[in-house]
Amino acid sequence: MLTIRRDAYDEIVHHGYAGGDEEVCGVLAGEHGADASRVTDVSRVENVADAPQIRYAMDPEAQLQRIDEIESRGLDVVGFYHTHPTGPARPSAVDADRATWPGYSYVICAFDGHPYLGSWRWNGEEFEQETVAIAEE
Repeated sequence: MLTIRRDAYDEIVHHGYAGGDEEVCGVLAGEHGADASRVTDVSRVENVADAPQIRYAMDPEAQLQRIDEIESRGLDVVGFYHTHPTGPARPSAVDADRATWPGYSYVICAFDGHPYLGSWRWNGEEFEQETVAIAEE
């Protein structure tokens, strides 16, 4: 299960709208657990993919910098997020090929009609969908 604070959820949605027809991405921070995690903060990372309309690739140096910042604040990396501007609201084959953090959440916010945010944990071989709960605090 993934619990995400309302302000973190809103940040992902607003980042997605700002990206227009290109995928945006970032790192999720908070409390990481084996079965349940809580997102309290979102850190944007530039998408440097060669075709940002259909895939994402985080700038490696910026991603490492964000992870260092998160850990220096005493938080855990919970996972990562990116958008699918035209859907679907599930991981693609490319997302699975590029997943590298087993046990962590991969959030996808899709905008095909209205914003939908879903989350999947990568088990090292495939994504397993997890329940998402929005928390006010």
